[in-house]
Amino acid sequence: MKKVFSGIQPTGNIHIGNYLGAIKNWITLQNDNECLFGVMNLHAITLKQNPVELKNNILKTVATYIACGLDLKKSKIFIQSDVPEHLELAWVLGTLTPLGWLNRMTQFKDKVGSESSAGSADGAGFGDDSSGEKENKNANLGLYSYPVLMASDILLYKADYVPVGEDQKQHLELTRDIAGAFNRSFGIEYFKLPEPLIIKQTKRIMSLQDGAKKMSKSDPSLISRINLDDSADEITKKIKKSKTDSIAEIYYDESRPEIYNLLNIFASFSKKSPTEVANQYQNHGFGKFKQDLAEVVIAELEPISKNIYNLLKEQSYLLKIIEDGKLYAKDVASKTRQDVYKIIGLN
Repeated sequence: MKKVFSGIQPTGNIHIGNYLGAIKNWITLQNDNECLFGVMNLHAITLKQNPVELKNNILKTVATYIACGLDLKKSKIFIQSDVPEHLELAWVLGTLTPLGWLNRMTQFKDKVGSESSAGSADGAGFGDDSSGEKENKNANLGLYSYPVLMASDILLYKADYVPVGEDQKQHLELTRDIAGAFNRSFGIEYFKLPEPLIIKQTKRIMSLQDGAKKMSKSDPSLISRINLDDSADEITKKIKKSKTDSIAEIYYDESRPEIYNLLNIFASFSKKSPTEVANQYQNHGFGKFKQDLAEVVIAELEPISKNIYNLLKEQSYLLKIIEDGKLYAKDVASKTRQDVYKIIGLN
């Protein structure tokens, strides 16, 4: 049985982009693989977090995983900071990672540029001269070395596959490079090179207010995303307010980013192709299209929202799951860390 590793940062409400691009695929993967899914809270603090909100979001993320359908008989859930071996291995791997490799990582530039200029972590680019000081204050060491910790996350459990979106593919390529560097440095094929598992069926889900921007937990506009714990009324309101364009006819064309995005969302929840959906509503107008889109989204998300709400009332149950996941993860991680320390002469 192959090993699968993935995780999400607990930095806010999990939205349909996270659900369609990651969690929904985990549900399928757990049937035929040994799966470990993390709440990646150490990664989360590379950008400033409110401590109380972060603590609550960690628990809510665990509840969301379960509410979406992760089967605890098939998958394990753990909190990243519960397993210090992530940081210990990251330090070792960091000594083998050339700065040039990190300088090529585009997400560092994206997060530094947007966090300063727009208060979110999803923009792009650096400023210059007058704005440089303001933007560079976000360029902390943790954010810069984030990909090395991500490599540690994956290699610690000797994952065969890592389900990732296209925007994370570069990080996984770096993980493979770091694993190879370790193996070559010490003349031992210890780390396997994990393979990216990129799910092609789901298009990237974009903001409901800007079809050129990825849907983001950090977007200051609450109507830009549909969260998994949104009520039916909230979902309907957000979809009705979603941006379209001035062309009355509905058709599937990437040059119309807003309607293109809405068609992709509709297709993902209805199990139809975007073209089929477009043909169905070609001459019906946006009112009918948005109403039906809201209904199909609500049909799938309403049970999840209710499950999240009920699970959050059972904190002792969630804490038991977290403890079980911690014991499982530490058992695997400590063995890898001991092996690595022995190989490099620290043990």
